[in-house]
Amino acid sequence: MSGGCFDYNQYKIGYIADEIENIIERNGREKTAEEIKHCFMPYNWYEEHPEERFWYKYPEEVINQFKIAVTMLRMSQVYAHRIDWLLSGDDGEQLFLKRLQEDLKKL
Repeated sequence: MSGGCFDYNQYKIGYIADEIENIIERNGREKTAEEIKHCFMPYNWYEEHPEERFWYKYPEEVINQFKIAVTMLRMSQVYAHRIDWLLSGDDGEQLFLKRLQEDLKKL
């Protein structure tokens, strides 16, 4: 495997972006039966607390900031990955610049 200068921690940046995207997707929607099943709440919890059947709803301006954060995190992951390969000797300077631009265009 290539890289390793940053101990492959750039993938953790992608994980954070994925988690924020999950929060955006769930924002205010009703939990599925599968999601409720994995909550391990006491018996009749949702009958007694029907409001808990829904994920927390963040205001639109907060969700918009989450979306900006996801974009910035994805870009950060690309930069960390490409720099990792450059510093590890997998890519030269010209290939670094070329691949960086290619990867950023894919976002």
